[in-house]
Amino acid sequence: MTEFVKPVVDYFELAPLLVVFGVACVGVMIEAFAPRAVRYLAQVVLSLVGLVAALVFVVLIAQDAPVHGKGAARGILALGGTIAVDGPTLFLWGLVLLLAIAGLLLFAERHLDGGVSAFAAQAAALPGSDAEREASKQGLDHTEVYPLMMFAVFGMLLFPAANDLLTMFVGLEVLSLPLYLLSGLARRRRLLSQEAALKYFLLGAFSSGFFLYGVALVYGYAGSMDFVAIGEAVRNDAANRSLLLVGMGLLTVGLLFKVGAVPFHAWTPDVYQGAPTPVTAFMAAGTKVAAFGAILRLFYVAFGSDRWSWQPMMWVVAILTMVVGAVLAVTQTDVKRLLAYSSVAHTGFILTGVLGVQATSDLAAGEISALQAVLFYLATYGFATLGAFAVVGLVRDAGGEVTSLDRWAGLGKESPIVAGVFAFFLLAMAGIPLTSGFVGKLAVFSVALAAGAWPVVVVAVLASAIAAYLYIKVIRTMYFDDPIGDGPTVVYPSVLTATTIAVGAAATLVLGVIPGPLLDLAGLAGQFVR
Repeated sequence: MTEFVKPVVDYFELAPLLVVFGVACVGVMIEAFAPRAVRYLAQVVLSLVGLVAALVFVVLIAQDAPVHGKGAARGILALGGTIAVDGPTLFLWGLVLLLAIAGLLLFAERHLDGGVSAFAAQAAALPGSDAEREASKQGLDHTEVYPLMMFAVFGMLLFPAANDLLTMFVGLEVLSLPLYLLSGLARRRRLLSQEAALKYFLLGAFSSGFFLYGVALVYGYAGSMDFVAIGEAVRNDAANRSLLLVGMGLLTVGLLFKVGAVPFHAWTPDVYQGAPTPVTAFMAAGTKVAAFGAILRLFYVAFGSDRWSWQPMMWVVAILTMVVGAVLAVTQTDVKRLLAYSSVAHTGFILTGVLGVQATSDLAAGEISALQAVLFYLATYGFATLGAFAVVGLVRDAGGEVTSLDRWAGLGKESPIVAGVFAFFLLAMAGIPLTSGFVGKLAVFSVALAAGAWPVVVVAVLASAIAAYLYIKVIRTMYFDDPIGDGPTVVYPSVLTATTIAVGAAATLVLGVIPGPLLDLAGLAGQFVR
């Protein structure tokens, strides 16, 4: 008879998770009992304090992380081995929390829409109905978005730290469900927002089903959901290998959906366009960081010994993702959809770095690991994307945001600062030198070459050239095309959105000119605890 062993809860190492989850729960209580007049300020302050406190705990844990496991791995397996608090986890936690703080400032912005936020006054009311118009006249606001955001952040922290398949599934769902709701809460263009939320929910439910079915098959193969035990079963070449291959494929479908890789990208342009722009910015940056962290952990720890089975699949997915994302981005006439397909292309670029995770374990002096390159790229992409979507929210007319590309013609004359900052973010996405995008692409392409994936790198370079043409076309439209009618109008933001844009631009510039400190920090993250 097997005795039950009480799991040890490492409260200090789990403090970032506990703080964020606690703040989300308190936020729900505020919505239930606090007067409406004080909810906005209370939710913003509570969420900001909670995110900053969680970030402080991440720094303290990183300074005290013990050596554990093999090689350079530092950290512990907490909560009965279900959560790995190691170097990569702490790096991803810090990055997610920084992006969440910047995203929270966009959520709290009220200056752009004349004293109200970007979120619906009454989400339960039909779009265009008298109830909705009355709620808008009263200046009502959905402050429920703040606890929803905090629950999403909690999922983003749990997802890459999960050390077994069940915990990873819980993280996936906790991350996804709040985003489904947030995507449908736009104050303007409500039908488009609700359509986006429905598409995201339905496709997300299918992807979760694939992931859960893959969990069952891999459990049938290994007899365990623990990543270390699965890795041992793979190394020992356990019987019924077909269960492993099919289960691995199904798990990959669920994870590739979250990062928007081809052919699981169909939701990306519709959701990015229809969701409130603050949600799009936060989702585009944070979700990709968390999901790629989960991909790295799953394929490095659990399936690392069977890389010859999954690397060819990743080759194909990476190539398709880069080509489809870059080519379809060129055809877009909406700025948010353009950035969505650009995000798809960047997913392919990051996947080129994932291909070298195993091949660069033994490094010569001066070389960087694939894990280090991917972590650095996630940081550069996150800040540039968050800043770019923040700028998109500034270009408006009487009907709200103007995202049609032809309406951006003449923006360089109307507002040289806004056009210049947006052009800078686009150049970073193109990988122009002296921007963070150049260093990030150079890093992931280098490790892919070291892994022998030179065909993928060739396609990546060609896709980068196509994407560069796209970004230059947008810059030409802003500076050299004649405006339509009165031209675009820029509404200058409060200090909240301005801070997010400034932080994104500063990070993009500094990481392009002085990338060494962040690369070193990613290198200090070491390897995954096993």
